Amino acid sequence: MPAYCNPQGSNRKAPHSPSRDTTRQRIKFSDDRVCKSHLLNCCPHDILCGTRMDLGECLKVHDLALRADYEIASKKQDFFFELDAMDHLQSFISDCDRRTDIAKKRLADTQEEISAEVAAKAERVHELNEEIGKLLAKAEQLGAEGNVEESQTVMDEVEKTRIQKREAEEIYRNSMPASSFQQQKLRVCEVCSAYLGLHDNDRRLADHFGGKLHLGFIEIREKLDVLKRLVAEKKERRNQDRLKRREERDREERDKLKKRSRSRERRKRQSRSSSRDRKRKTRSRSRETHHRPKSHSGSRSRSRSHHRSRDRSRDRSSKAKSSRDKERSSKDRVSRDHSRDRERKHKRNNESTNGKPESRSSEELEAGEI
Repeated sequence: MPAYCNPQGSNRKAPHSPSRDTTRQRIKFSDDRVCKSHLLNCCPHDILCGTRMDLGECLKVHDLALRADYEIASKKQDFFFELDAMDHLQSFISDCDRRTDIAKKRLADTQEEISAEVAAKAERVHELNEEIGKLLAKAEQLGAEGNVEESQTVMDEVEKTRIQKREAEEIYRNSMPASSFQQQKLRVCEVCSAYLGLHDNDRRLADHFGGKLHLGFIEIREKLDVLKRLVAEKKERRNQDRLKRREERDREERDKLKKRSRSRERRKRQSRSSSRDRKRKTRSRSRETHHRPKSHSGSRSRSRSHHRSRDRSRDRSSKAKSSRDKERSSKDRVSRDHSRDRERKHKRNNESTNGKPESRSSEELEAGEI
């Protein structure tokens, strides 16, 4: 729940209606309605609470429970809420600087114009006043914390600065008329845009520079510087991570392209080798067809026809041989028949001449024939 401040500057939880409490219970710290500056403990509404520049209640949700949840979750994950908080503080500081410029212009219009040399001497007095006020505020803080020795050391520095201030005031007094010197010369505080007098006493300076308003603006400006540094570092890390991821993607793409080119080259080599093989085969076939007019199938058919012709020639030779054998056997029969006829004629002639039959038997005749 948001915190508000009482006139004494103490913080306590502000009462809220039941509907708003239920709404706060439903939201998370990452919700847009939650003040990211409050989660980072740098919201100007909390820092300047109870000062004369109290900004009142923040328009966004302030809840210490949500801050605790964010602190636990931010250890595991970076939500980058620093950018939102930086924008918020930058807008606030820009408004404060604009008010400071307006106050300076107003003083320049209302106060008497002085030369640049006298203005530089007056500025030196203002700077010493500011330094004395800061040292006094620091000494009071150290004394309240119990650091007496350090507080005493700071007070010694205050005395030295006071001596320097008196010398600067003497130089400034001698550089202008007495009537003009008695007039109050104001200047605007560069931190909180409050008015400071040239002749303010130490107590007034200590109250201003040690006051909650001035210290609150110092805290806001310091937190803004810290946020700027954190945002710059995180942006740099993000850019480096993005570059690394991009390099990894580029490397993966290059690897993919290399693999594709290799596979393409491999396919090209395979196609070239296959084309070369086909060309070799065609050349060899052309040579074979050139030397042997007929193809391999023709040679097979030629061999078959050769075998068939050889078989036919064998058949013809065998037939011729058989025919010759038949002729020879027929001739033998004819010759045997002729020899038999001659023997019969001779026998008949012998019988007719001698009147005796042939004494040789038929077996002898057959043996003679054989």
